Amino acid sequence: MDVYRTDRIRNVVLLGHGGAGKTSMVEAMAYLSGITNRLGKVTDGNTISDFDKEEIKRKFSISTTVVPIEWQKCKINVLDTPGYFDFVGEVEEAVSAADAAIIVVSGKSGVQVGTQKAWDICEKYKLPRMVFVTEMDVDDVSYRQVVEQLTELYGKRIAPLHFPIRENGKFVGYVNVVKQAGRKYIEKGKKEECPIPDHLQEYLNKYRETLIESVAETSEEFMDRYFEGDEFSVAEISAALALNVQDGSIVPVCMGSPVNLPGVSNLLDDIVGYFPNPSQRSCNGLDQKTNEIYEANYDFAKAKSAYIFKTIVDPFLGKYSLIKVCSGVIKNDDALYNVQKETEDKLSKLYVLEGNKPIEVSELHAGDVGAIGKLAKASTGDTLAAKAHPILYPKTVISTPYTYKRYKAKNKADVDKISQALAKMMDEDLTIRTVNDSANRQTLLYGMGDQHLDVISSKLKERYKVEIELDKPKVPFRETIRKASDVEGKHKKQSGGHGQYGHVKMKFEPSGDLETPFVFEQIVVGGAVPKNYFPAVEKGLQESVLKGPLAAYPVVGVKATLYDGSYHTVDSSEMAFKMATILAFKKGFMEASPVLLEPIVNMKVTVPDKYTGDVMGDLNKRRGRVLGMTPDHGGVTVVEADVPMLEIYGYSTDLRSMTGGSGIFEYEFARYEQAPNDIQEKEIADRQSQIADGEDN
Repeated sequence: MDVYRTDRIRNVVLLGHGGAGKTSMVEAMAYLSGITNRLGKVTDGNTISDFDKEEIKRKFSISTTVVPIEWQKCKINVLDTPGYFDFVGEVEEAVSAADAAIIVVSGKSGVQVGTQKAWDICEKYKLPRMVFVTEMDVDDVSYRQVVEQLTELYGKRIAPLHFPIRENGKFVGYVNVVKQAGRKYIEKGKKEECPIPDHLQEYLNKYRETLIESVAETSEEFMDRYFEGDEFSVAEISAALALNVQDGSIVPVCMGSPVNLPGVSNLLDDIVGYFPNPSQRSCNGLDQKTNEIYEANYDFAKAKSAYIFKTIVDPFLGKYSLIKVCSGVIKNDDALYNVQKETEDKLSKLYVLEGNKPIEVSELHAGDVGAIGKLAKASTGDTLAAKAHPILYPKTVISTPYTYKRYKAKNKADVDKISQALAKMMDEDLTIRTVNDSANRQTLLYGMGDQHLDVISSKLKERYKVEIELDKPKVPFRETIRKASDVEGKHKKQSGGHGQYGHVKMKFEPSGDLETPFVFEQIVVGGAVPKNYFPAVEKGLQESVLKGPLAAYPVVGVKATLYDGSYHTVDSSEMAFKMATILAFKKGFMEASPVLLEPIVNMKVTVPDKYTGDVMGDLNKRRGRVLGMTPDHGGVTVVEADVPMLEIYGYSTDLRSMTGGSGIFEYEFARYEQAPNDIQEKEIADRQSQIADGEDN
């Protein structure tokens, strides 16, 4: 592949609802540009973009893929992203490397939740964007209806550049609004001029008026000409459009059928003509030597620097760090300094990735997207720079995973292999997390949703040949006491030789501090228990609070006071006093009105206003206490509630079902509270049966 200068590069991310046709569009672009000689299909599992076995099996994108398209002497780095919400981390990584976006909308389904989420992420990153309406070859698809939906949501910014011509219900061509001309499709995306049907003149006038108003607003001279009734030339409209698109004041709408190619070549032309090259976007880092802002701005003449926006770890292909060059020109024999890890690596080869196919290149100019192989210590979010100019770029903010399940190795011999495999997967996907919950003797796997966790489990089996079982996690209950008790514990054993003798009298009461397992005090007088046995008593308490007598959960909030006891000059030992303390604790705890405490989380649920009633009703069913509702931007409300952790299992799936996928949530641990009696009774019974069956592990 040729080396491209910054002004000849376009970095474009494809966004949209799952199933809208993003991967099919990449396939059509690859075919038209000559990368492939046949059109692959998602259903056949032979597309350039969805090459992973999981993607082929499930027939949807799971990871972001880069496909460089050469068109009109430009290189368009197309980043194909997953549409399903469980893989939002992949979208966030891709957007951080993009300079513009195509929001793909299914003509059949119209504007969906994924369309609106795509728009929101473009707003967040201030990305210029276009909308492409697919499936125009389907007979009953209404392009006008999609345009109306978009206009209703986003106002005058929506400006159709084309609209379809149909004959006998069939999609045969389009009207170019800028050129006021009709075009009829012939073959492989080619077209010929044709007259505009009379019945479409009304829509041409309407859409053109929107365009001309926007053009007029780009300068005072144009505004004067607009009011005087002057006509603008095609070149003037195109130049003004490019400015409008780049500042986001206009969002063009195009359409076509990637499956049959119509409209895709127009889209590629528009990407080159209207979208900015990287040098027209800003990019700032922090110079670690001077502590000043470094304005890289994709300037090829500045010191070389790059940002790792994604990592690919494949058991067969190896590890690739996907980079966007922020300044300078990176060559394949450069030595680059990892600013975060403070290590230096000499590059052996530079690549551009065409799906899963690495293509060697000699250099990458500022603004280009490529890959470096075998950077062992590098990870997503790291900055690479010249050691003399250590620039640090801010890390992309990736969504936090809140859905989790307990996981176990199917084969205990695979435990180490599983942890190594998960570590590699976490390098690749920053929305995967594992937690070792030692207090409840369980390992937890976190992801963005149930589907995400299912894919992780499937990848472990397919890629790394290890299997895990996913299960409902144990909720980390705690045990405490509400009253005081006064007990004694005696450990006495006589056998041949020395016996064992330990005797303690202790008081137990609530300490008032649920953060700390126990507080130990001793007020022994007269040497009833010698001082050298006090540490043994404390050790007995430390062991006892790990698994409480009520339901074998960790104990919190207990104050233990040793006030008396007795000892034997020969038979007493540290072990005997430790055992006596354990006996006293069990007895004293159970006599002090023991209760189970359940963890409470503070949850924030962000939903469109129309769903707030449903969400609040559902939270009430989960024993949640709604604390308040805060209106957010654009008809969205944040509902805040305290909810028992026991009740949030499966909430991700339920919330999506309730809100059509538009609701999101986050939570953090707040405190422990006494669980209701019915919950306590059920939990204690469940735990006792598990312990009896030997399942408590």
